[in-house]
Amino acid sequence: MTDETRTLRVGALTRVEGEGALNVTLVDGAVDTVELNIYEPPRFFEAFLRGRAYTEPPDITARVCGICPVAYQVSACNAIEDACGVTVDPELVALRRLLYCGEWIHSHALHIFLLHMPDFLGYPDGITLAKDEPELIRRGLALKKAGNRLMEQIGGRAIHPINVRLGGFYSTPTPAELQPLAEELRRALDAALFTVRRVAEFEFPDVEFDHEYLSLADQHRYPIENGVIARSGGEPFPVADFTAHVTETQVKHSTALHATLDGSQYLTGPLARYSLNSAKLSPLATEVAADAALGAQCRNPFRSIIVRAVEVVYAIDEALRIIDEYQRPPRPFVDVPARAGTGHGVSEAPRGLLYHRYEIGDDGLIRSATMVPPTSQNQAAIEQEMGLLVAANTSLDDATLTSLCEKSIRNHDPCISCSAHFLTVTVERR
Repeated sequence: MTDETRTLRVGALTRVEGEGALNVTLVDGAVDTVELNIYEPPRFFEAFLRGRAYTEPPDITARVCGICPVAYQVSACNAIEDACGVTVDPELVALRRLLYCGEWIHSHALHIFLLHMPDFLGYPDGITLAKDEPELIRRGLALKKAGNRLMEQIGGRAIHPINVRLGGFYSTPTPAELQPLAEELRRALDAALFTVRRVAEFEFPDVEFDHEYLSLADQHRYPIENGVIARSGGEPFPVADFTAHVTETQVKHSTALHATLDGSQYLTGPLARYSLNSAKLSPLATEVAADAALGAQCRNPFRSIIVRAVEVVYAIDEALRIIDEYQRPPRPFVDVPARAGTGHGVSEAPRGLLYHRYEIGDDGLIRSATMVPPTSQNQAAIEQEMGLLVAANTSLDDATLTSLCEKSIRNHDPCISCSAHFLTVTVERR
């Protein structure tokens, strides 16, 4: 008697950033293997940072991603300032947070309207959706534009900002220069509120997954640019202990490393961030989350589109608060003299927690660098979700079941390009 094998395969995933594939194998009706194949070539960022000046990572690591460059810049700055024992002025930290709000707005809007929304409305892509609902997509693009404008004003440009440096910025805006942004953000807020209402009306599969959640936490507000590391299954821990809890390993089917939290798979990103920090949302964001029936936490990954929409409302609301309270800092940056040591830095990229670690030598050159992006941390959890969804829906035909797997991947908005930047390479000489 031979085993009956059923294979679900997608050679190139669509509506995700980067190159990836999907392979699921069932034997006699039971799930045998589930693989999110990340085959994009690694770009070795940690390797070519070695030997560079300690001032260079904010500019170099921004090139890891064109969607979330601010995340890489801020995590890099946090880590190097930690190594050098420097504390940045509160006014400059607030300006970093304002810049980061722009990234959240534009990244979430891109994902919601062009990458994720077609799954719920029955369209193959955002372009086809735009033909039938042009006004809907116009709202999404207006939201994205507002985020891009914020990044341009604070960062110098929307892609790979050039105004960010260790200790702060090369230049800071005047309050008058921020007022046109405030006006645009107020208009964008209407679109953001509409977005929450619209996505909350979608039909969602009734599924929940019991992942451990990992995100930053801030005592006073929703976490963005820094914080301690919180988890749903234990006590918070300091950033310096990240690698004591999170271990990366290489798997055969992926050019990105997999990560475990104290030996188990876990999830970072909007679901984790919201579930661990929903009480820290602004009053407006709290209100719209309640209207969307999110509850204090969310464990249905298909409803992550609602969480992202709520975070857009929060980011706009927070940006308006910062602009309203803004006074030009007395200095654009704090000096960060080189110092031998090791520093750790984190921030909350739109897709989740982004960790950086740098070792700096006496000569001010980088001895080693480590970056752990959210998508590589989420790979194991994404694969587990696919396996459970397939096991619960084996009666579906191959095309429908494969489509469900693709949708489950897009729930997490994986940035595959971010995840594939180093491999463990062993050279054996004979």
